[in-house]
Amino acid sequence: MRLDHTAAGVYAIAATPFTADGRLDTASIDSLTDYYLGAGVTGLTILGILGEAPKLEAEESLAVTRQVVKRAGVPVIVGVSAPGFAAMRWLARNAMDLGAAGVMIAPPPALRTDDQIVTYYAQAIEAIGDDIPVCVQDYPLTLTVVMTPGVIRRIFENHASCVMLKHEDWPGLEKISRLRAWQAEGALKPISILCGNGGLFLDFEMERGVDGAMTGYAFTDMLVELVDLAKAGDREAAHDLFDAHLPLMRYEHQQGVGLAVRKYVLMRRGAIACDAQRNPGSSLTAAARAEVDYLLERLARRDPRRALAE
Repeated sequence: MRLDHTAAGVYAIAATPFTADGRLDTASIDSLTDYYLGAGVTGLTILGILGEAPKLEAEESLAVTRQVVKRAGVPVIVGVSAPGFAAMRWLARNAMDLGAAGVMIAPPPALRTDDQIVTYYAQAIEAIGDDIPVCVQDYPLTLTVVMTPGVIRRIFENHASCVMLKHEDWPGLEKISRLRAWQAEGALKPISILCGNGGLFLDFEMERGVDGAMTGYAFTDMLVELVDLAKAGDREAAHDLFDAHLPLMRYEHQQGVGLAVRKYVLMRRGAIACDAQRNPGSSLTAAARAEVDYLLERLARRDPRRALAE
């Protein structure tokens, strides 16, 4: 199940469950994996920003990878971004040995010029080996690294192992159109494009030609359904479904508390036992929890299939 340019559908960005005292919750890793599979995902992406990867020890990262890959039965992409290439290589090679489908690499925030970005990916791929499929993460809102369409084309054309773009630019619809136009002209090889940003623009991103979603919005089943509706050409139904979830998606996408909201909703849906983050982390106030509960109640009236565990 090695990652390639045909990857499509929904690759859920997985949270990493912890107990209240900050230990890995292995039971919830299994239940969360089952939750994603039950939603109909095509694949999973673990140890990303949502997965609190920088807070894990190296052996913990490998343990999470081993457990998810063994249980999932779908392609698993492992985030291997690290300050240095030695740590990146160690996790990437070990993850692939465990059966991962590929790895995701995000650019470090210090990169500023186009040449610096292109050089970084060349060095990263040299470090991990060009036999490992790579998903390039483009997330300027958090990482502060701006990848123009031209830079993305250079990276993908320079490296056969780069097969997927995780697109999270904002605004980014025109970037998608430019990349797909280059592909149609033969100026860019075929690549998979999956979109993040909490799903906030997934309705129109699908119409611009992306292959699906890679995000952590807690209603993963909604993402799967939206992608299916869009691919089937049922535009009105896709937008109606998106509109029903938009208030919660907006609330969940807040900087600083977004992960706390996602974990709380995952706990309410019975996917994990505890919504705790490993420190340093954030938590919801009683007022914020009440607001999320209110949004969940409103959502249930418009989309009754979104059951909650009580």
